[in-house]
Amino acid sequence: MTGTGTHADAGTHAGAGAGTGYEGAPMPVTPMTVGRAPDGGGPAVFRAGCPHCRTSFELAAGELRLTVGASARTTFYSFTCPECGEAVRKPAGERIVELLTGGGVRTLRLQR
Repeated sequence: MTGTGTHADAGTHAGAGAGTGYEGAPMPVTPMTVGRAPDGGGPAVFRAGCPHCRTSFELAAGELRLTVGASARTTFYSFTCPECGEAVRKPAGERIVELLTGGGVRTLRLQR
C-alpha cells in the first residue's frame, strides 16, 4: 500500500484483527484499509490480517464477502486467508461496511 488509501480504525469498534493469538497472546489490531491504484483509477484493494497465521496482506474486492444483518453480531466480513487457507470472519462496524461497499465488495443483506 502506498499510503493513498483511506484508513478505518478497526480496533474494538469493528473488531478486525482483534482477539487472541496462539496460547492466548494478544493479537495486534490489523486495521482494514482500502486504497486504489497509485494513479487513482484502478480497483479497490483492501488490507486485512489473518488471526490464524498472523499475516497481513492485500485482497481484491472479489476476495471478500460482506454480510449485513440486523445487529452488530450479524454484520461481518469474511475471506479466505491467502497464506494459510483458513476461513476468516470478522465483525464489521459502520465504517468497515462503508469502506467495503464503496469498494465493490459483494454484500449479502439478511432479512430482518
